[in-house]
Amino acid sequence: MRSPGRPRRRARWGCLLIVLLAAASCAAPFASVLSASAQLARQEEETDTGSLDGGSAAGIPPTMLAAYKKASQLIVRHVPKCRGMSWPILAGIAKVESNHAAGRTIAKDGGITPRILGVLLNGSGQGGNTTTFPDTDGGQWDGTATGERAVGPFQFLPSTWQSNGRDGNSDKTRDPHNAFDAALGAAVYLCGNGRDLTKARQLQAAIFQYNHSHEYVTNVSKRITQYRAAANSSGKNVDLGGASGKAKKVLRAALAQRGVPYSWGGGNAKGPSTGVCCSPSGKSGVGIVGFDCSGLTQYAYARVGIMLPRTASAQAGKGQRIRSKAALRTGDLVFYAYAPGADSTIYHVGIYVGNGQMVNAARPGTKVRLDPVDAMSGFAGGARVL
Repeated sequence: MRSPGRPRRRARWGCLLIVLLAAASCAAPFASVLSASAQLARQEEETDTGSLDGGSAAGIPPTMLAAYKKASQLIVRHVPKCRGMSWPILAGIAKVESNHAAGRTIAKDGGITPRILGVLLNGSGQGGNTTTFPDTDGGQWDGTATGERAVGPFQFLPSTWQSNGRDGNSDKTRDPHNAFDAALGAAVYLCGNGRDLTKARQLQAAIFQYNHSHEYVTNVSKRITQYRAAANSSGKNVDLGGASGKAKKVLRAALAQRGVPYSWGGGNAKGPSTGVCCSPSGKSGVGIVGFDCSGLTQYAYARVGIMLPRTASAQAGKGQRIRSKAALRTGDLVFYAYAPGADSTIYHVGIYVGNGQMVNAARPGTKVRLDPVDAMSGFAGGARVL
């Protein structure tokens, strides 16, 4: 289906990586971590547009998101027996394949320029390809008649597009470089002869068919989980049936901040505030009224009279440490570290809501939202301070 080779891994990063004078940060406040973690943060901030702001989905370009949603609605016409196709599935594939056509111009009709072309699959080893694929399209889609390249935001091989390509925007053409056509073609390919994608094994089989790599399946599945959480978190109500007393008050306070912007160095026990300059990639919180991760937790816990330290690593020293995800309870702090097991390297904190989700101020350019606990890298346990 797509160009062979291992999917690219993305670097992880945290809220804040150093104490910033007057406005302390979310992360490890010591110099020995700075160089490595700052570089990780810079890479993640510059490459990862997977922020998950509810139904607007998270940094996905509007036309791309519209294409995913439309394809999930049209699939019943093309594969009537398919069940469970949804835009988060398509978004998960496209995130890994092309980062939602990042760096390209996306027209309202779905046209993408310049074209997204993979490496020439001539067995040279470039880009991880070791098998020669003979030309099947005369260069119509991949620009060369000497072999094959994966094309478009979903990285179809021209031969696969020939049998799976569909017209998703009703312009009477089937173009793998058009977001609407490509998304519908990907939906058709994933559905096969009528898979039930609500079943985990069938969804995993569909993703594996897309790219015969277990690492790829894991990577895409993680993205799908994140986008599903984004879709679910757009609603106002969250079931807090498992929370009571102070835990419920903390969670209500944090959830009430959904939609408040992330601000580097922003927020404190009194509420959102302007942040400071600057993140490792130069993102400033100056002029942005909002929260970073530890500012949000500090605010929520202050509502029940608990004053937490300002940084995530310092907050890990409060209360009873929880080492496994299975042991988390509603209202617990959830931590992430560059070196899990070494609390001094903790770079991020959220508040556990239950059902595998947390309230999260993730990174610059996002807003406070619900995320899966697995949305951040380097799970480092939790802390029970209630």
